[in-house]
Formats: sequence, structure tokens, C-alpha cells
Amino acid sequence: MTVSIIGMGWLGIPLAKALKEKGITVKGTTTNPEKEQSLRKQGFECEQLLLNPELEGTVPKSIFDTDILFINIPPSTRSKPSSYPPRQIEIIKGLTQKHGIKRVIYVSATSVYPNNNKVATEADPLNLTNTGNPALLTAENLLRKNNTYDLTVIRFGGLLGDDRIPGKYFSGKKDVPGHPPVNYIHKKDAVRAVLWIIEKGLWNETYNIVCPNHPAKKAVIEKNALDMGFAPPVNYENPEKQEWKEIAADKWCQTKFQFVYDNPLDFTYTTN
Repeated sequence: MTVSIIGMGWLGIPLAKALKEKGITVKGTTTNPEKEQSLRKQGFECEQLLLNPELEGTVPKSIFDTDILFINIPPSTRSKPSSYPPRQIEIIKGLTQKHGIKRVIYVSATSVYPNNNKVATEADPLNLTNTGNPALLTAENLLRKNNTYDLTVIRFGGLLGDDRIPGKYFSGKKDVPGHPPVNYIHKKDAVRAVLWIIEKGLWNETYNIVCPNHPAKKAVIEKNALDMGFAPPVNYENPEKQEWKEIAADKWCQTKFQFVYDNPLDFTYTTN
């Protein structure tokens, strides 16, 4: 089996290593020529793929000669127009169909759900007027429409662990919303979830992949500060104003996936 990873970054690299350990041939892309050389030295077939959002340079054809295409492109909606991510996906879809790829995994996010002080499930009807992330939802729908491949969409919660420590981002800040339930997933479990989808053949599905436990953000922040030795926020939002959502992981849990970290209060981190 061959898996090609579009986006060999924070998640893509450990996924590539885990796939390789299972005897799967791994190929990947990066936008950085220096990282391309580094990954090649690590034994991965890696090519440069630039979508800004139009394709720049040549198509790395060998990447699209694969059994499974794993699309993991950060949406960049804060710095780019909302049309940017869908156009990137449109180009990748065209290349996918041109090369006859039969299976695709797309990394979306739970930000597609609106903050409406409710529990969100995969069955919730989403459209461009009620979604929390129009660009990502449009990209999802583009991949689903008239496709010629099996498609599974992963809606990851906040990807954390290792050097991504949630409490650190709020250290010393004022009026931090501490009441919303968190929707996090540890990087180790995110990698294992992709392997689980491939191993179990969980195709043509959409999954919310988050921890089934949702402590309040304040509890996570305070524990991080205590464990890692940095300052907590100066104060928390009072009265509580920020709207929230809790992402249900029931459908994913029904696949019998076993979390290493089912509670964000138990996440492990690195300090270097």
C-alpha cells in the first residue's frame, strides 16, 4: 500500500513515520524546499507542491500515483480570502481524479460547527449561512460532489500535545473565557486515528475526532500553568459571554477506537 500526504507538517510528519513503521510506502509534499531535502534525508519521497492558491510550478506526478491521498492543508483563512482553501482543494481534486486515486482522507476541523451553546454532531445540517467556517465547509462539499473516490472527512478538534500547550497561549492574558468546554485531541491520538481509518476501512464517512471528555477551558489552562510552571491568565471573563460548542465524539467512539488520552487534563507535553 502507498499513502501520499499533502502537507508534511506538524501532523503529517509523525503520521508518515507511523505509516512507514507499519510497512506502508509513504510519499509527501511540502511548500518548503529546505524541508523537502530534510524529509528526503529521512527516507521519505517528498516533492514540493505550491498552491497559492493556483498551482505554481510542475505537478509532482509521483505523489498522485498512490492508493490513498491524505489531504492536510492548513486553511490559512486568517491571512487569506475565504475563497483560497476551496480553490486549493479544487485543484487537488482535479489531480486526484485525473490520476485515478481511489481513496481520499481530508482533514477538516470542528470549526465548521457554529458556536451556539449546544452539542454538535455529524448529523447536524450545515450550510454556508450557519457554519462556523465557510471556507472549510465549502472545501468538504467540493470533495464530496461528483467524486470518483471513497472519501472520509476528519473533523479534528484542537490539535495539541508535544509543543502545543493550550494554557500557554493564555498565560498573562486578561478576560480569558474559562467556561467553554474544550474540544481537543492529542497529536498521538490524531495520528492513531488516521491509521485506524485505514486499517478498518472506514470509508465514505465523516467523523468528529475529539476527546470524549470536555473539561472547561479554565481547568485545562490552570492545570497546564501548574504543571509547566508558567503564569495563568490575569483573570477570566466575567460575566461569561463567549458562546461555545461541545463536539460529540460518539460516532467515532462507536468504531471502538481506543484513545491514549481521552481527557485533555491528561495530555502530555514537551518543553523544548
